[in-house]
Amino acid sequence: MFDFRDHVVVVTGAAGNLGNAVAKSFLQSNGTVCGIDHRKGRMQNLINFSSDDGKFYPFERINVTDKAEMKALAENVHSQIGTIDILVNTVGGFSMGEKVYELSDKTWQRMFDLNVHSFLSTTSAIVPDMIEKNRGKVISIGSKAALQGSASTGAYAAAKGALLRLTESMADELKKFNIQVNSVIPSTIDTPENRQDMPNSDFSKWVSPEKIAEVILFLSSPAADAITGAAVPVYGS
Repeated sequence: MFDFRDHVVVVTGAAGNLGNAVAKSFLQSNGTVCGIDHRKGRMQNLINFSSDDGKFYPFERINVTDKAEMKALAENVHSQIGTIDILVNTVGGFSMGEKVYELSDKTWQRMFDLNVHSFLSTTSAIVPDMIEKNRGKVISIGSKAALQGSASTGAYAAAKGALLRLTESMADELKKFNIQVNSVIPSTIDTPENRQDMPNSDFSKWVSPEKIAEVILFLSSPAADAITGAAVPVYGS
């Protein structure tokens, strides 16, 4: 459906269920993909999937919440591979169980590190290049929890709410530079981990990582040049 030939794409969390599907979809669409993971040896399937038309570059043991580390990575990508055209930040984390009045500092900090600071660090390193080029796409991964809080998920909902507001604000700041910034809002994602944690659920109602990846590719394509600051729901059936 899309052709990202001559486009450099950065996907954070590329070893995760969603990040892996996103990276693979861009590779299938002839994109040059730089996959980031905080561990080593978990992106071999993407390396194997790489081809002359869709080339994959792994960046391992990277802390996406560290601005200096992300700046160094962005400079490396720029000099060795090319200017980054598309950023998809799939890094995130979920926590539930603590009531708001019982929230620990550790849970609060972890939710904001994974869901907010990862976005801030990555965009601070990559967006300046997009501004200089006067073109770019930035995609964040939100959650239905960003739209309404629920019992025992206060820290997660607050972090995803903050991420959505930051995405909207950045979209307004960058539209004069022809950079579109949008968020994808999944419901429950059909992953092995979620099936294990919620074995009595109707899995057919969940949305697959591959379907979310299709929406991300659309938002990253010229077909979505008129869309910025949007929170696109991808809830499945």
